[in-house]
Amino acid sequence: MKEFPEISPMGERAILINFGENYSPEKLRKLLFYKDLLENKLVKEKVEVINTYNSILISYMFTIEDVYSEISSLKSLFDEANIPKNFNSQIFYVPVCYDEEFGPDLKLILDEKDLEIEEIIKLHTAPVYQVYFIGFLPGFLYLGGLDEKLQISRKKTPRKSVEKGSVGIGEKQTGIYPKSSPGGWQILGKCPVELFDKNEDPPTPFSAGDKIKFFSVSREEFFEIEEEVKRGNYKLKSENYEGGD
Repeated sequence: MKEFPEISPMGERAILINFGENYSPEKLRKLLFYKDLLENKLVKEKVEVINTYNSILISYMFTIEDVYSEISSLKSLFDEANIPKNFNSQIFYVPVCYDEEFGPDLKLILDEKDLEIEEIIKLHTAPVYQVYFIGFLPGFLYLGGLDEKLQISRKKTPRKSVEKGSVGIGEKQTGIYPKSSPGGWQILGKCPVELFDKNEDPPTPFSAGDKIKFFSVSREEFFEIEEEVKRGNYKLKSENYEGGD
């Protein structure tokens, strides 16, 4: 018997599909499969379908006349669907410089976690991170898979401005600020690559379901890559990632 997410109305113009409190790559695979089904089914209607770690929100541009009939239709759609065991995505290799110039919170992390800088770099670059969704800024990737040894609380008082490209950690997550903005994550490095460009189509190369693998670069390599990016000569290395996780 299939396990279905909880589907409920959210006001007069939205429906929430909830997959439970916890999240995992396996649950994300199911969520993204259902999201794709919904986008194909509702392609002719004026709706927006967005996801978080463990839910999908369908926002309609009009009042839903019979929300329970709509929910029943969604359940029938899910009932007929066969979720594939494997999920094909892209894995991107992203450079990060962990020089103290770019990591204003490195000392705090070193002291609180009782680690050396080399250990922090190793722990942060070892995992293959999962892109769960993109928010709170355009191009901001919410990445799961941070090593437990690096998990740390966010700042009690967020910074008024975090530099574009800053790589931070907070609780169980890591991420990159695609533009300068306020932020409360602990900053341990910086990425020289553009993550979001409104003039490109698509504006970001990443999608929910993709994977990220960080690799460490020196300060000199950081500026070299930054210059290549400015000239339009740098391209992120990526390849197909096949598998269930």
